Amino acid sequence: MSYLEDLFSLAGRTAVVTGGSSGIGRGIATALARAGARVVLVARGREALDDTVRELTDLGCEATAVVGDLATRAGAQAAADDAAQPYGEPDVVVSSAGINLRPPMADVDAAVWDATMTVNLEAPFWFGQRFGPGMAGRGYGPLVHVSSQQAHRAFVTSSVYGVSKGGLESLARSQAEAWSPHGVTANTLVPGFVLTPLNQRLQQDPARVAALADRTLVGRNGVPADFAGAAVFLAGPASGYVTGQSIHVDGGFSVH
Repeated sequence: MSYLEDLFSLAGRTAVVTGGSSGIGRGIATALARAGARVVLVARGREALDDTVRELTDLGCEATAVVGDLATRAGAQAAADDAAQPYGEPDVVVSSAGINLRPPMADVDAAVWDATMTVNLEAPFWFGQRFGPGMAGRGYGPLVHVSSQQAHRAFVTSSVYGVSKGGLESLARSQAEAWSPHGVTANTLVPGFVLTPLNQRLQQDPARVAALADRTLVGRNGVPADFAGAAVFLAGPASGYVTGQSIHVDGGFSVH
């Protein structure tokens, strides 16, 4: 293998990507598959999953899909078990699935709190519990979480969504503490404002979208393909000494 392949190739690896049929998750799944990984996509909607798998196989990649509902603890645990069936125990787990319920803080009720925490925080925890120990036993296993600017700063009604993402970054640090001595890394990617279906509501306000783009240093909002390089880096051997980190892929949003 060449030097770059030694650093970045995912050939022979298996990756599970939750939320892999849409938005950032789809962008990451595509990047990992094109870097050589067998990819298992986990999401609720069969149609979007099938569309993504078809797109990847047309590119010559190996991919399959698992329909799973991460909105309950039992559903997340079952989805994790199902994700190990097509290709065996995964080498890489990416938690990108999320929901973006952001009513004003005073209007947050138990249903909004429970739904947000279950999908955005509990599901990544259960996927880690399912696969982290096995990864540690094999001596290799990147855990990659997709966080948010709201984990670090409150704006555009962060509400309970920001709480869940703050918890997600803490989860990665705890996973790193537990398993990095055994070869398992745990890190989060922190997007800026990315044009995806998850934030479609905000995109209905062109002035706000333009203001968010102006806040970046590169002068534009993000797209899912912007996460390809960082995802391949975190999933592969090049990042073996990077763990417990929150890596901002945000066009300079967080420093402007």
